[in-house]
Parts: sequence; structure tokens; C-alpha cells
Amino acid sequence: MLTLEEIKNIETRGQLISAIKEKGIPFQKIERTLLYEEELRNLQIELVKLQRWVAKEKKRVAIIFEGRDAAGKGGNIRRFMEHLNPRSSRLVALDKPSNVEKGQWYFQRYIKELPNPGEIVFFDRSWYNRAVVEPVMGFCEESQYKDFLVQVPEFEHMLYEDGLIIIKFWLSISKEEQLSRFEARKETPLKRWKFSPVDQKGQELWSKYSFYKEEMFSKTHTTYSPWMIVKTNKKKIARLECIRHVLSQFDYEGKNSATTTILPDPNVVMRYFRSAHQID
Repeated sequence: MLTLEEIKNIETRGQLISAIKEKGIPFQKIERTLLYEEELRNLQIELVKLQRWVAKEKKRVAIIFEGRDAAGKGGNIRRFMEHLNPRSSRLVALDKPSNVEKGQWYFQRYIKELPNPGEIVFFDRSWYNRAVVEPVMGFCEESQYKDFLVQVPEFEHMLYEDGLIIIKFWLSISKEEQLSRFEARKETPLKRWKFSPVDQKGQELWSKYSFYKEEMFSKTHTTYSPWMIVKTNKKKIARLECIRHVLSQFDYEGKNSATTTILPDPNVVMRYFRSAHQID
């Protein structure tokens, strides 16, 4: 055990790890947590630099997080946004469309949420609801679904041609891990609100989800707007690698002075066509 006096003299995570090692205290789990927090902090410093550069250069950046329920979309976004300036970053998590919105062009309600010059916008689900969730759950007509798959590559190409930068993540989770997270949600009062009947349907309709996500990839993975597949069974690793991928896409000021690697692990984050075996 560490004495109170020894703890008072510890100022950094590195000193804490060294002190625990010297005492011969089992610390593998503690070490992993400390190293994760240190790595996350270093990467978040780079995100602050990136945001400053985006604002200075008037770039428009949209980062889309898609995936099955409990894949970690919200947790990833929170780590991205934790230390960013809220004046030039936003979260978009739209509710189901209103009656008026149902009569509009499908993309219309998303267009007004796109980033302004100098802004980074994070989408917790996006227009890709129509590619997977809506057809699986019967929330759209077959003709609407087919029209969407035809229109979305052209829609994203127009955004690309106009200079808007889109990064699309699909967070990939195994069926077993999803069920485990669902059970944890039900047992945790602070997370219980996340669980819904739609979540349970996700387990029951697992194969149907798989079919539609593969259809989505085949129709909407393009050179100008590729899908990045992220293995998220180990959610802390996935968070770090998502941040690394985003950082690696920009030549921002101060990038060369980063205190940690900003290149993502290709075994965790990969383009769709390189992901021959997906865990979901």
C-alpha cells in the first residue's frame, strides 16, 4: 500500500505508476486506465490545435458517427468535444422528423445543420438513418429507401465539390458485446434512459441490420466520401483511434509538435474495402 505521505508527493501519472511498481502492487487495470487518460489528454490537446486551425482557415468539417445501438457513438463524441470551444463546434442529434419535415426533401433538415465556415459539427446519427435504421424498422417506404441510395452519393459529392469536409465513421460492435452493453444500461440508473424497445429489436433483427449496412457501404462508400470502419468492442481504444484518424486528415498548425502518435492503428480503423471481416 502507498502511504498518505507518498501519495501527497505524487504529481504525475508517471510518478504514480512508478510508485505502484516499486511497491509491487498489482496494477495492470490501473495502469491501463492511467495510460488511456494520459493518451486521451494528449490527443485532446491536438484537437484543440485542430479546432483553432479550422477556425483560422474557415474550413467546414462534418464528422458523422453511425453504427448499431450501444456501439459508442455518444461516448466517442463526448471525448472529441470535451475541451473544444463550443462557439465553433456543435453536436447534431436530431429527433424523428416532424409532420412538416416528413413532407420535405429528405436531406433538407440536415442541410441546415451543416457546418458554417470555421466550424466542426459532430453528427450522432445522420442522413444515414434512411440507409439502415429506417428500412430495418419499417420507418420508410421501399421507394424512399431506393431514392436515398441513388441521391446520397450525389448529395455528398456536391458537398465535397463545395469544400465541405466529411468524415464518416461506422462503429462496429459484435452481437455479444452489444447485448452486454444493453444489460449494463438496464442495471445502471444513469444510463437506463438510453435503453428502449428499439434497442431490443436491434438484437432480434441483427441479420437484417447486417444486410442493410452492407448495402449502404456498397452504394455510398466513395473516393471522395469513404466509410471508416472502427472496431469498438474495446471502446477506450476505439475512442483514441477515432481521434487519431481525424487528426491525421489535416495538416494543422502545431501538428509536428504532438507529444503522441496521431496515426491511427489500421487494425482498429480502416476503410470499408479493407475490412474483409467485420465483427458486426
